[in-house]
Amino acid sequence: MKKLICLLCATMFFTCALFAASFKTNATVYVSVKSTSLKSSTGFFAKKTATVTYGDALIVLESNSKKSRVRLSSNASVTGWIPNGSLTSKKIAKSGSTSVNASSNELALAGKGFSEEAENAFKSSNASLNYEEVDRVEKITVSDSELSAFISEGHLKEGE
Repeated sequence: MKKLICLLCATMFFTCALFAASFKTNATVYVSVKSTSLKSSTGFFAKKTATVTYGDALIVLESNSKKSRVRLSSNASVTGWIPNGSLTSKKIAKSGSTSVNASSNELALAGKGFSEEAENAFKSSNASLNYEEVDRVEKITVSDSELSAFISEGHLKEGE
């Protein structure tokens, strides 16, 4: 009997989690990452339509369990698809609107539960890890033209 109850509870939890992953149409959501692109479709290699940054307000046009099609609340002509993991329904105050002395990167990390103190504690307990290499990799960028050339040369499609 206990196994059946546990199985039912687990099923209900995962069902709720599935529905919680999407946003309601016409809801206002906020970008919860430092910076990301809105894309023309849900495909991985879809063309970029705009770049949004931490705290930008967006209006949900449609949503599924992975991505939402949104428009900028400040410019209705700018639309695109964005991963739901880059969004939050909690209002985020941009650093220009209040007296905050933190970068957008620090604010985005704080919103995900990181702080300078947490990072320093992790570094001190994992001193053998190569953090300079992580910093170097994070600085790598790929331009839209380089990405387009890669897609063409590899005969790739937009794909999910």
